[in-house]
Amino acid sequence: MTNSYHPIEQSKRTAIVDILRGWAILGVAIGNYSDFLYIGVPHKINNSILSEVLIYFNRYFFAAKSWTLLTLLFGYGFAILINNVAAKGKNPVTFFAWRMILLFVLAFINSAFWLGDILKDYAFLGLVMLLFYKCSAKTLAIISGVLVLTIPFVMAYVNGLKVEHPEIATNPEYLKLYHSGNWIDFFRFNLLASFYEQIIIPGYAITAHIVMFACMLFGFLLQKLDFFNRLNELKKVLKRTLWISLAIALIIGVGFNLIIFYKQVAIFKIFHPIYWLFLSTMIFIATGISLLYTNGKLKTIFSYFSAGGKMTLTNYMTQNILGAFIFSGIGFGIADSMPYWFYFTLAIFVFILQLFISKWWLSKFNYGPIEWLWRSASYRKLFPFKKTQTAVVTEIKTT
Repeated sequence: MTNSYHPIEQSKRTAIVDILRGWAILGVAIGNYSDFLYIGVPHKINNSILSEVLIYFNRYFFAAKSWTLLTLLFGYGFAILINNVAAKGKNPVTFFAWRMILLFVLAFINSAFWLGDILKDYAFLGLVMLLFYKCSAKTLAIISGVLVLTIPFVMAYVNGLKVEHPEIATNPEYLKLYHSGNWIDFFRFNLLASFYEQIIIPGYAITAHIVMFACMLFGFLLQKLDFFNRLNELKKVLKRTLWISLAIALIIGVGFNLIIFYKQVAIFKIFHPIYWLFLSTMIFIATGISLLYTNGKLKTIFSYFSAGGKMTLTNYMTQNILGAFIFSGIGFGIADSMPYWFYFTLAIFVFILQLFISKWWLSKFNYGPIEWLWRSASYRKLFPFKKTQTAVVTEIKTT
């Protein structure tokens, strides 16, 4: 690997992709911060009307839609990077494998602060993606389609598998580590919880990873089709996709709730379509945002979401580290002591703050701090961090 590798220039980034990343990182913040409510001894939670409304809002618009969208966009970015490296006559497998090893390092750091880390999954599946990087668009469509079709059956089967493991996030003995105020105890708690309550759980280790991999392959397919750079010519396709995905989400959602209402849940032992609901809703939301963007709507808001999306990794890890100081014993130690609306609104406040900081930061620097570290380590070369005066003037003229 030599210094003749070069990352994608900021000016060549696809704006809608960064906007979608920005939206997704909002949902991730809400989901992660809401989960702090459940780090503690199980107890009855009496939600206010406001909390109940926000719970449903999160459930239908963000829960599992945000990380699936981010995963799809990871696959899209994977394809761009692979093409960029291969076009320069270098070995994309060697380069990307090294990049994923570095992501594992970042994942370990993030897992030490937050037990719900997803970077380790991206790093692992990114290595698996290397087996498919030469696939045609047709092959990618078939593989991702088959995976999506089999998910309800796989989930139903996997849910029946049991793995004995210690409860960490709800066990008083382990919670002492979380609340002790000792950094080593805190890191130990999160790493243990990451392993026992996420990595080895069949529902996550198998089902969630199949969903992630299907999303990555679909993102790879979209890049093969140059989809996000052709949105204007694909408006009819977007509109059709918008209504079809909405219809599918409504049908599955209504059917799912009727099955639960009439207590016919035995069918879930054979066929569990919840991820179909998540994926169809995610596609509906992403398509809606894409249509708003192509129609020139919400330009100011989207400019901030784009800035946040360009610093996705920094913003994601910062959210988790900040959450550690707010909720654990190394900080305020309020963990599961607050009402749901507090976690929800705090996540939105942190996200909005990050958007403004991202906008300001990128006016002075080429990359987010963690993005710059990852890029420099990936290419084994220090890239210009601070923008030059010429670069700033050029950017102003092109925006």
